Parts: sequence; structure tokens; C-alpha cells
Amino acid sequence: MTAIEVRVAEVTEEAAGVRSLRLVRADGEPFGAFEAGAHVDVTGPTGVLRQYSVCSPPDDLSALLVAVKLEPESRGGSAALHTVVAGDTLEIGAPRNLLRLAGGADRHVLVAGGIGITPLLSLAYELRRRGEVFELHYFARKRAEAAFADLLEQWAEVRLHIGVPRAEHPTLLKEVTSRLTPASHVYTCGPDGFMAQVSAVFAPVVGEDRVHIEHFVAAGIDTSGDQPLTVELDTGEVFDVPAGKSILAVLTENGIDVFKSCEEGICGSCVSGVLDGVPDHRDQCLSAAEKAAGDQMALCVSRALGERLKIELY
Repeated sequence: MTAIEVRVAEVTEEAAGVRSLRLVRADGEPFGAFEAGAHVDVTGPTGVLRQYSVCSPPDDLSALLVAVKLEPESRGGSAALHTVVAGDTLEIGAPRNLLRLAGGADRHVLVAGGIGITPLLSLAYELRRRGEVFELHYFARKRAEAAFADLLEQWAEVRLHIGVPRAEHPTLLKEVTSRLTPASHVYTCGPDGFMAQVSAVFAPVVGEDRVHIEHFVAAGIDTSGDQPLTVELDTGEVFDVPAGKSILAVLTENGIDVFKSCEEGICGSCVSGVLDGVPDHRDQCLSAAEKAAGDQMALCVSRALGERLKIELY
């Protein structure tokens, strides 16, 4: 990761347990251009690196806004960032995307649950700038827990759903499907169960590949049946990967420089090309279509549906 030193210009309490950090470059320069839906690696005061979505408008390069939810069982990531104050310095990586606005859509539907509003906020900013047709549905248990609600309730495209029980979400969302066509796209972020409901409602209408999901939490992976495999790089180097280690770990131990960040199959940093063999995809960063193509994989969690893979590091 190429580190960018930033200064915390402003800290705002956005909701109960959620604060936003407005970050500016320490050298006073603007940030480089980035797409809506981007996230950044943030290294906090304790040295723990975590990924946070950029919430600010993509056309404003003077600062980046990230929002941090204080997790009850934080291992030093969110808890540390809840101690920083204006004037503190941090390190971040350059913004990068796993979630992007689809081209050619006749309508965009954004569906956020809780802190899942963060990656969708920049999408909404960009759609408003472009003048495209969209609607954003934001679910929260309480008004006090709805980050950026004061801003969003001023936008005509936004519907706040406060205190709606999870069991009632599908019925409410089905009303939205009447406005959609197979050319529409849906974007969602929130708890896994919430996103599963959103996908179940919209995928039959727009198609599974037009429901775009942004994950914050790694999925549980059953590794009990893992078998050893052999990995060959396009340089000709060959490595044995035992059942108890990831491809990424073995390459790193052998001095191979692989870009990595979350190491949980979420951020996409270690995604590399597959030249031969069939990957066993276990990540949450590649789309269904990308997984079906079988020409790339996340080295931190995925393995092989066979004994051998040949890969190309990006």
C-alpha cells in the first residue's frame, strides 16, 4: 500500500456510536480522482489497518470523509479511531473500488441498512450530480442510529425507514420493484441477513448480476476439508500450500511481494489472475460473474478445486 499522510480536519458525531472524520492531505495537495463507491485503507493510532468507505462527493478532492462505527468487540481498529481528534495525523491508502455505478441503467436503487449507508452515500452524491434517476432506501432501528440522516432527509430521492422490523422489509421493498426493468441496477450494504433479503426481492426482477453487494464483514469459512495444493507463478516459481495456510501466507513467507490489506476476502487487495486451474472462490469481493469467469481469485481465502493452480500476480 502506498501510504498517504493525512490530517484529521474535522470530527463529527453522525449518530450513536458513529463518527465521521474529514481527512485532508498533510502536504496540502488535493487527492487524486476516485470513483463513487470507493474505500480506503486507514491505519489508526494503534497501527491497526481497516477499510472504510469514502462518504464524500467524488467531485470534491479537497478532502475525504470516512465514517467509523464503534464496534463493541473492536480489536483496536474502530476503537482507536474513536479517540482521534482534529489535528491528529493518520495514514491511508489511495481510494480503490469494488462497488461501482453501472453504466446504461435506466434506474438505480440504493438500499442501506444501518452503517451500510456509508458506501452508498457517495453513489447517491454522484447520481445526483449526473442527474440520473435513482432512489435510496435507508433502514435504521432508531433515528438516533441513522448516520447522515439530517442530510439525507432533505433529498427528494431518499426514503428513511426508521424502526421497521426486518420481517417487514421484503413487503416494503417489493413496492419498489414495480418501477424497475431488467435494465435497472440495485446496490445494497448492511448486515448479511439484510442484504440477503434485498437480493431475494430484487434479483428475480433485475437479475442477480444487477444486484451489487458491498460486504463489511468476512463470511465464516469451513476449512476442515481443505487439501494441500501446488501454486505456480507465471515466473515459473512453484510453492506447496499446506491445508492449514492460505496461498497469500505461503507466498509472503517466501518473500513474494503481494499487495494485501484485510486478508479476509473483503477488500480485494490480493486479487490475482488465474492462468490455469479452477479456483475455489471463498471471497466476498468478486462478483458472481467474475467468479464464474474463473480467471481471477482472492489469494487470502480462496483455494483450488483441484491440486494445482497457475497464477499471475497483479
